[in-house]
Amino acid sequence: MEFSAKQIAEFLQGEIVGNAEASVSTFAKIEEGTPGALSFLSNPKYTPYIYNTQSSIVLVNKDFVPEQPVSATLIKVDNAYESLAKLLSLYESMKPKRQGISDLAFVAPTAKIGENVYLAPFSVVEDNAVIGDGAQLFPHATVEAGAKIGEGTILHSNVVVYHDCRVGKNCILHSGCVIGADGFGFAPSPAGYEKIPQIGIVIVEDDVEIGANTCIDRATMGATVVHKGVKLDNLIQIAHNDEIGSHTVMAAQVGVAGSTKIGEWCMFGGQVGIAGHSKIGDRTMSGAQAGIAGSVPKGNVTIQGSPAIDAKNFARSSVVFKKLPDMYQQLNALQKKIEQLEKELAAKQ
Repeated sequence: MEFSAKQIAEFLQGEIVGNAEASVSTFAKIEEGTPGALSFLSNPKYTPYIYNTQSSIVLVNKDFVPEQPVSATLIKVDNAYESLAKLLSLYESMKPKRQGISDLAFVAPTAKIGENVYLAPFSVVEDNAVIGDGAQLFPHATVEAGAKIGEGTILHSNVVVYHDCRVGKNCILHSGCVIGADGFGFAPSPAGYEKIPQIGIVIVEDDVEIGANTCIDRATMGATVVHKGVKLDNLIQIAHNDEIGSHTVMAAQVGVAGSTKIGEWCMFGGQVGIAGHSKIGDRTMSGAQAGIAGSVPKGNVTIQGSPAIDAKNFARSSVVFKKLPDMYQQLNALQKKIEQLEKELAAKQ
């Protein structure tokens, strides 16, 4: 597929600076540009590369003013990064989708399979499971009995959707993620720990993307719910009976303990840990490795640290923390001086 600068500018409603007939057929980072490639510039740190990139077209923000000649054709847009995302989505949507059911796929007689579905070799669809129109199951993806997969959803290799769980429309589940494994429920007893049956399900709503080896546990009773538009990175743990609000995003290795309710449009950096039975309000932003030990009900805040506090307070505290060894020595020296002065005063009395 090849596109001209004119076609791209019309699609993005951008302004062309340079050759409107310049054409591209691939994408490249600006520092690794090649003829026929499209790149973008949004981070000022990469500005020096625009003057010698070999890319044919570069997306830039409208306020970009070159300080020296640029050989590439520029397309000025409101937001270069967002415009690149639109182009990548368009490019991806134009790729032909796989269809057909392999002779090596297992489909139970009672399963319901929609139209234009792709079932790869060694994919499994068990009794009474439902696969929506246009869904794709890659090798060793397993949909257990009674589970439902929505239209256009993609299950990459080795994804497992346990029995009776539901995954909505246009979701992407990356390799190795598990939907509906038992929640971590055990009751202490004199003999050890007695397993508490987990009889609930997981509900994943539409337009959710779940990264590789991420696990979402089924509820003890009721449902663990991941609402519409949530984006989860790799290696995330969502525990039983959690509820993740719509359009919330989580980076790698976030862990959410059981029965926690997270609001809409929240953002969590890598390795954030959230205690169980907490309530996190809408638009809470949490920096990497924060330990959220309790509820943040009001939301609309930025927190950091462990235990997590206001991010600005954490930044100020971090400055003090670096000085603690010196401050400790100074405190000891002052204490010794005070003790010496007290001895001298006592001797004069």
